[in-house]
Amino acid sequence: MATRIRLSNPETMPKPGGAYSHVARVAAGDLLFIAGQVAVDASGKVVGEDDFEAQAQQVFANLRAALQSEGADFRHVVQFTTYLVDSRDIAKLRAYRDRAYPSFFPDGKYPPNTLLVVDRLASEAVRLEIAAIAAPD
Repeated sequence: MATRIRLSNPETMPKPGGAYSHVARVAAGDLLFIAGQVAVDASGKVVGEDDFEAQAQQVFANLRAALQSEGADFRHVVQFTTYLVDSRDIAKLRAYRDRAYPSFFPDGKYPPNTLLVVDRLASEAVRLEIAAIAAPD
């Protein structure tokens, strides 16, 4: 984990209900604010229109590309904000994170995440959007 970031789950709070931490403490310095990423590839084409797993893979690939463009990676993420258009996808999101997060965050410490279910996103074809804040070294 990046040395300026400390993730924690205070004992006075309930255990997180998924792959996230309750608190991220970041020492002062540069921050990256990454716009919400959707399942659109570099050519602008929607990926996995009816496939949540394919959309999640593309969203995280886009997040990784944004992080790497600034010399960062997932270990520098201090906050995710996740938007879904269908509450029935919450279990699919949790399952995807349970599979993918161990490779994104090998230390097993996951950044805080706020999950919102919304009416729609910028395109009717996308079911998931994730924004991030990161603190590179």
